[in-house]
Amino acid sequence: MSPRSVLLWTAVSLAGGVAWGVLALSRGERISAIWLVVAALGSYAIAYRFYSRFIARRVLEPDDSRATAAERLDDGVDFQPTDRRVLLGHHFAAIAGAGPLVGPVLAAQMGYLPGTLWIVAGAVFAGAVQDMVVLFLSMRRDGKSLGQLARDEIGRVGGAAALVAVLAIMIILLGVLALVVVNALAHSPWGTFSVAMTIPIALFMGLWMHRIRPGRVVETSLIGVALLLLAIAGGSWVQNSSLASAFTLSPTTLVFCLIGYGFVASVLPVWMLLAPRDYLSTFMKIGTIALLAVGVVVAAPVLHADAVSKFATSGKGPVFAGSLFPFLFITIACGALSGFHALVSSGTTPKLLQKESQVRMIGYGAMLMESFVAIMALIAAATLEPGLYYAMNAPAGLLGATAQSASHAVAGLGFTITPDQLNQAAHAVEEQTLIARSGGAPTLAVGMSEIFSGVFGGSALKAFWYHFAIMFEALFILTTVDAGTRVGRFMLQDMLGNVWKPVGRVNWKPGIWLCSGLIVAAWGYFLHTGATDPLGGINQLFPLFGIANQLLAAIALTVCTTLLVKSGRLRWAWVTGVPLAWVTAVTFTAGWQKIFSGDPRVGFFAQRETYADALHAGRLLAPAKSMDDMRTVVTNSTVDGVLMALFLVLVATVIINAAVVCVRSVRHPGAQPTSEAPYVESRIATAPELAGTRS
Repeated sequence: MSPRSVLLWTAVSLAGGVAWGVLALSRGERISAIWLVVAALGSYAIAYRFYSRFIARRVLEPDDSRATAAERLDDGVDFQPTDRRVLLGHHFAAIAGAGPLVGPVLAAQMGYLPGTLWIVAGAVFAGAVQDMVVLFLSMRRDGKSLGQLARDEIGRVGGAAALVAVLAIMIILLGVLALVVVNALAHSPWGTFSVAMTIPIALFMGLWMHRIRPGRVVETSLIGVALLLLAIAGGSWVQNSSLASAFTLSPTTLVFCLIGYGFVASVLPVWMLLAPRDYLSTFMKIGTIALLAVGVVVAAPVLHADAVSKFATSGKGPVFAGSLFPFLFITIACGALSGFHALVSSGTTPKLLQKESQVRMIGYGAMLMESFVAIMALIAAATLEPGLYYAMNAPAGLLGATAQSASHAVAGLGFTITPDQLNQAAHAVEEQTLIARSGGAPTLAVGMSEIFSGVFGGSALKAFWYHFAIMFEALFILTTVDAGTRVGRFMLQDMLGNVWKPVGRVNWKPGIWLCSGLIVAAWGYFLHTGATDPLGGINQLFPLFGIANQLLAAIALTVCTTLLVKSGRLRWAWVTGVPLAWVTAVTFTAGWQKIFSGDPRVGFFAQRETYADALHAGRLLAPAKSMDDMRTVVTNSTVDGVLMALFLVLVATVIINAAVVCVRSVRHPGAQPTSEAPYVESRIATAPELAGTRS
C-alpha cells in the first residue's frame, strides 16, 4: 500500500472506531443518528477493502482466464454474460426485499444498539461471505441451484432433505413477500401506477441495450432514471386525477396481477425484463437510501429509542415475544444474514457473470449495500418517539381501537403519548389512524417522512414523503418476487431433472413453462387465500418466515463449508464454518422454543392449547373475532408447529450428512469428487477493471 492509501484507511478506521466508541459509551443520554451512519460506513469500507479481498484471493482464487457458466452456456434466455454494473443492480434488487426494511424496524423494540451490532457484524462476517461464496461455487458448477448443489456434493440423503426444505421454504418466502407488496399497493393509485410503469421502462431499456444501442449502459441508465422519475411524479398526479380509479386496485386484483407478472418475468429472456427492471429499481432503492442518509447528516435527528431496552432481556415485548437471543437475529434476517440471498446467488446471478473476479463486487458488495439499507431503516424507527413507535407496532388487542385506549395501553408499557398526539401524527401523513399499524412498513414510512420533511419541504410535505416511502417499499420488495420466481423455477427444474432429464435443461421451453407455472401456482395459492382471509393462506405460514429464512442460510453455509473441505481448502473452512455454527445455534434454539415453549406468545403448541381451551370454554381471544376464527387459530398453530419440527429435522439431516462427507474428505483427500465444471478458456477480453481482486 502507498503512504496515501495508508493514511486514507487509517482515517477511515479512526472515524469508524470513534463512532463505535460513542455508541458503546453512551449511558442514557440522547445521541445523534449520525454516529450510526459513520460507524456502519467505516466498517463496510474496511470489510470490503480487506476481508472480502482476503476471501477472494486466498479462499476462492477466481481466475478470469476461465470461462464462466454465462459464457460457456450462453443461450440468450437464462445464461448470458452481463455488464457488471447491470448485474450488480440486478443482484442487489433481487436480494433486497422486505427483510432489510421491516426486520430492523421491529427489532428496534430491543433498542438500537443490539440491532446495529448484528446488522453490521452479521453482514461483514456472515451474510456477505455466504452470498459471495455461494455465488462463486454455483458459477463454477454451471449455475446450479442451492438444493442441487447440496444433492451433488453432500449425497442423496442430505441432498434430498435439502431439496425438499429449500423448495418448501422458498414458497413460504415468496408468498410472504408478495403479500407485503399487495398490502402496500392495495387502494394506492400512486404506488400502483409508479410500480406498473417500471415494467414498460425496463422492457425499453432491455431492447435499447441489446438491440438498438448494444452495450451503451451509461446512456441506457440515464434514460431509464429519467423515465423512472417521471413515473414517480406521474404517480402523484394520477392519484389526484380522474385516472385514480383505474389504478386503485383491490387486494384480490393485485394478487392476480402479481401472479401473471411473476410467470411472465420468469419465462422471458433475462435481458429483456428481469435484469433491466431490477437494475432500474436499484437506482430508486439506492437513491432513496442515499437521500435518507443525507437527511440524517443534515437534520442530525436524535435517537429516542434506548440503547438496550427493557424488552431485550424480559422477552415480553409487545411487538414480538422472545428474548434478545435468539429472536433479535431471527427478526432482522435479511439485513445481516439471509438464506434467500443464497437462492439468488445460486439462481439468476451465477448465470450472468462475465468474469470470476466479479463475485467480490457483486456477492460481497451488494450485501453490504443491503446492510446499510437495514441501518437506515433502524435509524428511521429509533428516531421516532417511543410512544408513537409502540402505538403503531403493538397488537390491536392491547391497544384497542381508539386514540384514548391506545394512549392508555402505551402508558402501561412505560411510555407516554397523548390521544391528541396520536391523532396529529395520523393527520400529518393523511392517514385515518396509525394505531396498531404493525408489520414495520408503516413505521418505516413515518420515520422516513420525519427525516425527509426535516430537510426537504418541512411539515407541509410530510404526507407526500410518507406515501412516497410506502411506494418505495412496495417497489423495493416486488423485485424479490420476480427474481425469486425465476429462482424457484430453476430449483424445480433441477429437482425434477433428477427424475426426468429433459426438465432439468434450462433451455427446454416446455420445462420452463411447466416449472414456472407450478411455482407461481404454489405461492399464488397461498397469497390469494391470505389476501382474502386474515387468518388463512400465507398468513397461516407467516410465523415461520424468519426462522425458515435463517434455516436456508444454515443449508447454504453447510454446502459452502463442505465444498471448501472437499476441494482441499480445510484451513480456510472457518470462513464459512464459523457463521454456520452461529446461525445453527440461533435457528435451532429459536425452533426449539417455538415448538416447546410454554409461553403461548412464543410456542406454537402452547398457543394451540390456549386457544383450544378458550374454544372449549366458549371464550374469544384476539385476533379471533368468531368461534370459526378460534378453530382456525388452533389449526394454524398446529400446522406451524409441525412444519417447524419438520424443517429442523431436514436441516439437521443436511448438516449431519455434510459432516460425514467432510470427515471422509479430511481422511482421504481427493477421494471425494466435486461437481465443478471443467476448465474452459475464456474468449471474453479481460478489462483491467475486472481484475479487482488481483490488483
